Amino acid sequence: MTFKSALIVGAGAGLSASLARLFLKDGMSVALAARSPDKLAEFVGATGAKAYNCDVAKRDEVEALFAALDAADAAPDVVVYNPSYRVRGPLVDLDPAEVEKALAITAFGAFLVAQQAVRRMLKKGQGVIVFTGASAGVKGYPQSAPFAMGKFALRGLAQSMARELHPQGIHVGHVVIDGGIRSARRPADPQKPDALLDPDAIAQDYLHLIRQPRSSWSWEIEVRPWVETF
Repeated sequence: MTFKSALIVGAGAGLSASLARLFLKDGMSVALAARSPDKLAEFVGATGAKAYNCDVAKRDEVEALFAALDAADAAPDVVVYNPSYRVRGPLVDLDPAEVEKALAITAFGAFLVAQQAVRRMLKKGQGVIVFTGASAGVKGYPQSAPFAMGKFALRGLAQSMARELHPQGIHVGHVVIDGGIRSARRPADPQKPDALLDPDAIAQDYLHLIRQPRSSWSWEIEVRPWVETF
């Protein structure tokens, strides 16, 4: 497959930035969608990527995002969905409004973005959609029910889409990130330098998944530091 344009949803300074740099290096144009695209101004200026405003939980904003990409002749061949919203606490103390928000961003937004992307990819007969999951999507942790609910739903969406769309030429993948990702806000511990995932290394795994020959497509991969127990 030849990929010319990519959309990274839920863009920020961590994994999304690593993905954007790698995709640009690979020859793709890159669009970044975020609720606060102004925070991406420095990155956009340095890379030439384009930033768009989008609240993924709102249908009209997702539709407007894809309409803007169409107008710019940048309907994506590759879509990566990163957003999630985490709420912690004992089940009996959780704010239902916050739980609803977590599900809307982590799972419902993924459906909205995927639906718009697939409508366009079916016309081309090809495309790739990758969802960023977490270990919480395969095992629910205590006092983290909203995150588990959202990530389980995301994984179910990805698996269902893969079974429906792989035979139609659209590669759907789900990446289980089992561990913390190194960032400026979460630097590596000098005593445990390998305890966190390197976002640039994760990006390489995404690109490998995207570039898989269709005779050996994966619908799901897991990544974790070699010292992580599982």
